[in-house]
Amino acid sequence: MTAPASPAKPTKKPDPQYKRPAVDWESRAYWEGAGRGELVLQRCRACGVVQHRPRGVCASCLSGEIEHFVASGLGRVYTFSIVRQNQMPEFRDAVPYVVAYVALDEGPQLLTNIVGCEPSAVSIGMRVRVDFVPVPADPRAATPIDAPLAVPRFVPA
Repeated sequence: MTAPASPAKPTKKPDPQYKRPAVDWESRAYWEGAGRGELVLQRCRACGVVQHRPRGVCASCLSGEIEHFVASGLGRVYTFSIVRQNQMPEFRDAVPYVVAYVALDEGPQLLTNIVGCEPSAVSIGMRVRVDFVPVPADPRAATPIDAPLAVPRFVPA
């Protein structure tokens, strides 16, 4: 009599592989902050609005009085989708994975990935915290930056 095979341990699937982001004068503080493990947002000194995506002016009042600050990195899943097919080489082995908008505690929403849990465990309203993935340097980049850069993504809080 043959003993039953033991159940295979689930293997950890790879996370998506992120390319080095395109960095410009508006987004440099955001990407360099991510490279330091900080979620850097912008706040308008004229009207107080916190904004993301980085811009040269306030999206609310058009003031140029923008300051950068380190956000808490906490938020809630606003909406999400489970991607089950993607033939891009950087994402092909990571399916299924979650793409989500996270409503940050500071106000803005950020388009990101949710990792660190099964896609089926993600739910609207779920508390999450930021996590960072370093991206490799690219000497061929149009705007070479010496500072390390990273891509923010979120994990269950």
